[in-house]
Amino acid sequence: DLIFAMSGPAATVYQVLGLVRLRLAEQFKLIPAGKFSALWVTDFPLLEFDDEAGRYVALHHPFTSPKPEDVPLLDTDPLAVRARAYDIVLNGFEIGGGSIRIHDRAMQSRMFGLLGISPEEAQRKFGFLLDAFRFGAPPHGGIAFGFDRIAMIFAGVKSLRDVTAFPKTSSAQSLMDDAPSEVEPRQLAELHIALSLPTNAKRPALPPPAAAPTADAAAADLSYE
Repeated sequence: DLIFAMSGPAATVYQVLGLVRLRLAEQFKLIPAGKFSALWVTDFPLLEFDDEAGRYVALHHPFTSPKPEDVPLLDTDPLAVRARAYDIVLNGFEIGGGSIRIHDRAMQSRMFGLLGISPEEAQRKFGFLLDAFRFGAPPHGGIAFGFDRIAMIFAGVKSLRDVTAFPKTSSAQSLMDDAPSEVEPRQLAELHIALSLPTNAKRPALPPPAAAPTADAAAADLSYE
């Protein structure tokens, strides 16, 4: 038997020990092949505290609704408030996630206040949403699935690149169309984008066009991260 013990912030400990658990399960072949196990993850915290910023931040996004029974805790213990958010997990991979959104102007303004967003800033950035709530938005929510992850699991492979039609390399290059490539000044002008360099800096020279990669080189560059 072996016992692992860690100390540190709870989120870090959970993440590291979870990775160790999965790695040991793979190494000792404890995960049965060809078996599909799904589960729902619920009761996420609505907020977390950002030590660097010195304020609360939304764990999911600032439009996620709190559980109705936890609303009184917003004034006394915000970190104990649970979100109406949910993930679906298949064989340890998150394949979908979503939430029930806030549809009440007063609750949305309250949420903005907890996040340190002033009424003036909220109106400037999200006034379209707050104004729409005046007309009575119905309760709404949704979920988004990652079909590439689902395909990866069903195919029995370990990387999304194996189920992607034209995967990028580990250096974020596309071997099919040689992107990213140089942008013409005319294209930048059309989009009103200006590139600014220090007056004493020389414009970097563009590298010569790369030769078409061989099959072996292309396969090597598609390494897993």
